[in-house]
Amino acid sequence: MEEEGPYARAGGRLPGDPVPDPGLGPDEGQRISRVLALVRLLPPLLLIVGAFYDYLTPQDFTAAPFFTAAPLVAAPLYSRRGTVLTGLASVAVGLVVHIRLGIVLRTDAVTEVATVATVAVLAVLINTLVRRSSEQLASVREIAEAAQRAVLPEPAERIGGFEIAARYEAAQEGAFIGGDLYAVQDTPHGVRLVVGDVRGKGMGAVAAVAVVIGAFREAAEQESTLEAVAQRLERALAREGTRRDGLDAFEGFTTAVLAELPHGDGVVRIVDRGHPPPLLLRADGAVDTLLVKEPALPLGMGELGFWPDRAEEFAFPGGATLLLYTDGLSEARDGHGVFYDPGERLAGRTFRSPEALLGILAKEVRRYAGGGMADDMAMIAVRHP
Repeated sequence: MEEEGPYARAGGRLPGDPVPDPGLGPDEGQRISRVLALVRLLPPLLLIVGAFYDYLTPQDFTAAPFFTAAPLVAAPLYSRRGTVLTGLASVAVGLVVHIRLGIVLRTDAVTEVATVATVAVLAVLINTLVRRSSEQLASVREIAEAAQRAVLPEPAERIGGFEIAARYEAAQEGAFIGGDLYAVQDTPHGVRLVVGDVRGKGMGAVAAVAVVIGAFREAAEQESTLEAVAQRLERALAREGTRRDGLDAFEGFTTAVLAELPHGDGVVRIVDRGHPPPLLLRADGAVDTLLVKEPALPLGMGELGFWPDRAEEFAFPGGATLLLYTDGLSEARDGHGVFYDPGERLAGRTFRSPEALLGILAKEVRRYAGGGMADDMAMIAVRHP
């Protein structure tokens, strides 16, 4: 059975709309669109209801609440022009009804119109503030997207003859980058990959991500073995931790798994630094967990003891897909506290591409966790052609 590709994300936003969750699937996005469409109909509906209420009820009753609510509802939903037009329409409808009833010059009628006009002016001011906040938020999101592209660039779809896809899912709504990392590089020794998870949150974690990825890209080209690459990452974190005044200032340690795919050999070499083991998804739907016999301590914990890195080799047959991920995937919990098991969930299934695999995984794990994630999630999928 072939699974569908990546799910659609929510579309364009209006001023005042909530920032969409990058993990929303098509059903959630459609529901939000329908709700927004209904809410945008409220201002004209309020004017219509207010007009009939004012016209059909005794003169002691007033429709002012309907006429004042219309521009206030329009303020966060409409453009500035739409809000102004709604305010003018509220005043005009009230005046027309009062003229038809012959009470336009009565004190209570004049007070009602003045109240509606005042609220309409305030609604335009609210709309201006909402639009300004939306523009600032959009600017922040653009900066965050640029930072993510700089630190975690999207890999090419094909590297060294392998089909590759990567995905980053932030746990915090509206966030783009945190303490998870990935990198892929084609080198004279084969395609080398790293997926890791920095302890901690915030800018310290992002700084550690930048250090690990920078050291990996340099070491992947220069070092002849995967073990030597891991040692370079260890030294880079230790050096940066000292420069930043100790482990508390710098995030302390990073779990990581490194992989090497030699060109044309049909094998994968793995070095595990305290990280969840990769999965090998075979063409027939079988799933193997690539557990190394001698995992080492996470990166940055070298002062606690020396466990030499040893790369272990596994078969990587044609048509198979290698999946590397962080614990945001494997430690997602359902409502009963049960962990998501990617090996069990993926067994017996096939996917048309690495991108389709990651898109479906991201959607399923969010649904499994009830729409929210406790931790960021980074994934890389590599298919042997």
